[in-house]
This record gives sequence, C-alpha cells and structure tokens, in this order.
Amino acid sequence: MKYGARNAIVGKVTKIKKGAVMCQVDLGVKGPIDVSSVMTMDSLKSLGIRKGDSVRVIIKAVNVLLVKE
Repeated sequence: MKYGARNAIVGKVTKIKKGAVMCQVDLGVKGPIDVSSVMTMDSLKSLGIRKGDSVRVIIKAVNVLLVKE
C-alpha cells in the first residue's frame, strides 16, 4: 500500500479497548513511548488487527494510521 506520510514506525498491538462504535488500539514501539490510535470498530474489523499483531504506525499531521503487514 502506498501512502504520502513519511513518518512510519513499527509497533506491536498491546491492548484493544472496544466500544459500541469506536475502539482504542494501544501499541508498544521501540523507545521510551507508547502510541494509541482511535478508529471505528468497522476499521478494526476490516484491517483484521488483533492483540499481538505487528503493525506499521503511519503518522501524518494529527492522524495516526495503522497498517497491518
């Protein structure tokens, strides 16, 4: 998949907090920080992201996008 954002790091899904419509996906990345992304439950299902998966964290402006590879 091609994307215009140039800031990308790899992380591992450590926790998924599900709500009725939205969810929060917590990621562990190398370094002193962790990253979280909020997305719709439909996006979570479409991407097939599960706890323990390795994902690429794409950061552009105020958006944090996850790409499962």
